[in-house]
Amino acid sequence: MTFRSRAERSEYTARRYQAILRGKVLDVGCDEALLRKLLPESEYVGIDIGGAPDIRLDLESVERLPFPKNTFDCVVCTDVLEHLDSLHLVFNEILRVSRRHVILSLPNCWAAARVPIERGHGSPGHYGLPLDKPNDRHKWFFSLADAVAFVEGHAQKLHFVIRDVCAMEKPRPLIVRILRRLRYPKQIYYLNRYAHAVWFHLEKQPAASAAK
Repeated sequence: MTFRSRAERSEYTARRYQAILRGKVLDVGCDEALLRKLLPESEYVGIDIGGAPDIRLDLESVERLPFPKNTFDCVVCTDVLEHLDSLHLVFNEILRVSRRHVILSLPNCWAAARVPIERGHGSPGHYGLPLDKPNDRHKWFFSLADAVAFVEGHAQKLHFVIRDVCAMEKPRPLIVRILRRLRYPKQIYYLNRYAHAVWFHLEKQPAASAAK
């Protein structure tokens, strides 16, 4: 699956995670806050430096998110952390302010860069060296395996468990997918090469939620 617009990504988020997008919901890097209309029964708060957030906030310049620990029932952060130099800090803050659930997505940068690197021409997605400074730029270059290891390691340290991991691959004909699987039978090698994003549902362990 791939998204042609931010609206499609928001619709997917609301549909796939509707069971946990309840109560107080924080949307980190919300842009135009498209999730707000899709979650009419939730107490929605969006934060970002631009767009239409409830709280205007530069994630690159904060030392802490402006909320107490365990404030939100669910925190959403999709396709945001890879744009931040302060990725580690903001990720830990997302887990700190969540009372229970976190929904997170990260790109597989290897997949986006693979074809132009192999061909020796073209632009590797959000990388390269354009003449003018781009507004949409990734600060980190990592594989799907890197993303999973990062989330697993920090989740364990901060007393979260990973309830679901979903790797997304762009639509391809069945025969193409079969041939790719035959060439790369080990799943993680296949995903590093062809999956373009990975989504996580994390849940805070009860003992950590109770601690103040």
